Amino acid sequence: MDCLVLIDNGAMDRFREMQSFVAVVDTGSFVAASDLLRISKAAVSRVVMQLEARLGARLLQRTTRRLSLTEAGQAYYTRSKQILADLDETEAMVGDATLQASGRLRVNAPLSFGVNRLAGLWPEFMARHPNLELEIDLADRIVDLVEEGYDMAIRITRPRDSSLIYRPLAKTRVLLCAAPDYLARRGTPSRIADLARHDIIAYTYAPASDTWRFDTPTGEQGVTVRPRLRANNGDTCRAAALAGLGITQQPGFLVDEDLASGRLVEVLSEHCSREMGIYAVYPSRKHLSLKVRALADYLAGMLAAD
Repeated sequence: MDCLVLIDNGAMDRFREMQSFVAVVDTGSFVAASDLLRISKAAVSRVVMQLEARLGARLLQRTTRRLSLTEAGQAYYTRSKQILADLDETEAMVGDATLQASGRLRVNAPLSFGVNRLAGLWPEFMARHPNLELEIDLADRIVDLVEEGYDMAIRITRPRDSSLIYRPLAKTRVLLCAAPDYLARRGTPSRIADLARHDIIAYTYAPASDTWRFDTPTGEQGVTVRPRLRANNGDTCRAAALAGLGITQQPGFLVDEDLASGRLVEVLSEHCSREMGIYAVYPSRKHLSLKVRALADYLAGMLAAD
């Protein structure tokens, strides 16, 4: 029992050292850290000095005007900050069992996906979380989550921004298709290069919308296309394709029923069909709010079963 008590006390001492050191670095001074921790400046200074003595390394360079981290201090600070954040998140997860998601939850999603796949999911989610106020903004442009005040975005993409967290929700196939009457008039392309002579219905927000790139068995192949119509919304592109205006590149959730009915026909399926992820995107995994976690969990379950 005595041994166990000593271990516990040692762990508490290390936690106190870590907490005090991080507070000093975050606030920039021992005085500010003492205010944050609600202990005396002398106590904070003593704990940090004990930490340096125990580690056998100087962590802070002290001058009369400022504090700066040594190389060892930077490494210790980075890891300690992570450990303390993990502890906060663990306690929040335990607390979630008794807490209810509440407050305003602001979500951005692509227009067509929001209408075709998400609109029917919101009533059940709201019924599960009666204390939530849900605000849905449908727009195909890539919003800045932090600057524009969104808690989460739903994106159909390949993860690119490493500063954001991408949680996989489901997958969709992106493919080329056109109306049968268009193909009857203009011919069905048999190779990627043929797309250069066809009328194209382009999605404005696609990367390099005038250059379509595809993964082939011999490597990536690109073709410069000639958009006859451009639109910043998938439903508009689908409607134009149904009217026989040209070939478009759209996700399966938008055109699967048209393909099944024969209103649209897939072209170049062996080369040009590819899989894209549907993600819940949010700024940080740390201190993830209960309301955001609740929505991500709900959508993952519902879309995976779709």
